[in-house]
Amino acid sequence: MAARRTRPPQPLAPHGIPGHLVEFVEALRGVGIAVGPSETVDAGRVMATLGLGDREVLREGLACAVMRRAEHRETYDAMFDLWFPAALGARTVVDDDSADDESDGPPPQDIEGLRDALVQMLTDNPDLANVDDRLAAMIAQIVESFGRYNSSRGPSYSSYQALKAMALDELEGRLLAGLLAGYGDDPTPTQQEIAKALAAKRVSQLRRMVEGETKRRTAEQLGREHVQMYGIPQLSENVEFLRASGEQLRQMRRVVAPLARTLATRLAARRRRARAGEIDMRKTLRKSMSTGGVPIDVVLKKPRPARPELVVLCDVSGSVAGFSHFTLMLVSALRQQFSRVRVFAFIDTTDEVTELFGPEADLAVAVQRITREAGVYTRDGHSDYGHAFVSFLDKYPNVLSPRSSLLVLGDGRNNYRNPEVDLLTHMVKASRHAHWLNPEPKHLWGSGDSAVPRYEGVITMHECRSAKQLAGVIDQLLPV
Repeated sequence: MAARRTRPPQPLAPHGIPGHLVEFVEALRGVGIAVGPSETVDAGRVMATLGLGDREVLREGLACAVMRRAEHRETYDAMFDLWFPAALGARTVVDDDSADDESDGPPPQDIEGLRDALVQMLTDNPDLANVDDRLAAMIAQIVESFGRYNSSRGPSYSSYQALKAMALDELEGRLLAGLLAGYGDDPTPTQQEIAKALAAKRVSQLRRMVEGETKRRTAEQLGREHVQMYGIPQLSENVEFLRASGEQLRQMRRVVAPLARTLATRLAARRRRARAGEIDMRKTLRKSMSTGGVPIDVVLKKPRPARPELVVLCDVSGSVAGFSHFTLMLVSALRQQFSRVRVFAFIDTTDEVTELFGPEADLAVAVQRITREAGVYTRDGHSDYGHAFVSFLDKYPNVLSPRSSLLVLGDGRNNYRNPEVDLLTHMVKASRHAHWLNPEPKHLWGSGDSAVPRYEGVITMHECRSAKQLAGVIDQLLPV
């Protein structure tokens, strides 16, 4: 048995394969993957060398040419599948000996028969050897039969409907039973764990295949732009903190080190440029007296690079925990840029957590320990910025000084309690610099229980919705 791809007539790209490649590169730029002219030329050479015969080889070749960061791979793969689809039109399973005859597989609407066939196929071939094409065609059959629906824009496909028809939880149980049967009547605990992991992995692969097939068919019906808008995973640095899932936050944490290195490199370059100092006009003019008033020798001011103390005051309540944790990890990675870093966390009460962020500390563990070990709430566990400011000044009255830079992290949602603006004003005046990083969109500042408009009058507030935006803000705020 093999898979045959039924390809309806499709309009050719207006500028052929080179034009299609250029459009693909422009689409990559549109989702945030930086591809320059030289990378585009390299991609063209890769395509000319590899050809179009092997799609996976082409995928890897173009990835080598256009990608700069490994964490962009998931987005790149989704875009590649959109612009270089595995097939055009519907797929069917046919007999190798008779390409025009229907196979003896289950009818398209027989979902029970399709489930049985899937379980049998995955049980007999746990490594998916020699079944890739047949499996892909069967998934396409399920999507076509159970995922198709009529939208306001015309025929479309739903991965939710197709997955619901497949009943993956039940299918995983049947697959696990089939795998365990291969070990005999009394499988060992190790064999059971192996079978469970393999069954979960195969079901996860099925889910991804259904989602990929759904996107492919939807793109044919509604256009690539529709799928690109809703079906392409965002780059980790562009995901909004307040909308990120647990997995996205884990991916975002992996970009902390590259971001920190980039910011540290920029700061070093700025310091090198500033090392020469500005022109000292008074001394230059005095020295020019010996040359008749002509300033032949320019006297420069001695640079005084600042390495201030950094005081971080962060809200670690559930609504903004992801943002605060990510920012703390980034600040910790940049601690060498400051003479001293002190970290204070709060929900409704402030407590110092600096010791959790030592040079040898596991940052991911440190941010998890805050809510368990620190005294960050003493009331009802809801954010109370006003009481947090009160407790901060009561417990740590001498932390802020003219050498301190104050950084407040939070959305400013105070649950309609006293915001204690006067205390924040005192804290800002006691510091050399003071900035507030807010993960909420600007158009939401002041809505509902937000006290941001009152805080904005006394402290500079920055919108930091994503890792990319956060890095840009911190880059501006780093001392020179």
